[in-house]
Amino acid sequence: MPHATTKSPMMQQCLQDCKDCESMCKETLAHCLKMGGKHGEHAHVRALTDCMKACEMSANFMTRDSDLSSDACQLCAKACDACAESCEAVDPEDRQMKSCAETCRRCAESCRGMAG
Repeated sequence: MPHATTKSPMMQQCLQDCKDCESMCKETLAHCLKMGGKHGEHAHVRALTDCMKACEMSANFMTRDSDLSSDACQLCAKACDACAESCEAVDPEDRQMKSCAETCRRCAESCRGMAG
């Protein structure tokens, strides 16, 4: 039987927020590449990708109870904030951009809580 550790409710929420954010960024990236123009600009695509990868890393570190989880969460919060700002700058009226920004901000807040 695999070793199981009990995760605090705060960590469980952060893990879920990271997974939700990673998924949202993947959906948004596909949307942006389809839309093209400002949506497909390199800086925006990079912000989405950075956020996706930071969320994945942060969730992995927390799942493994890594001593570096706090650092990973701090980086993730920074990437999520940058992605939210990018989404809002690209098109504040686009429903996908709004949803992504909201999800990123929720994840950033959750990760800041875990980073202590």
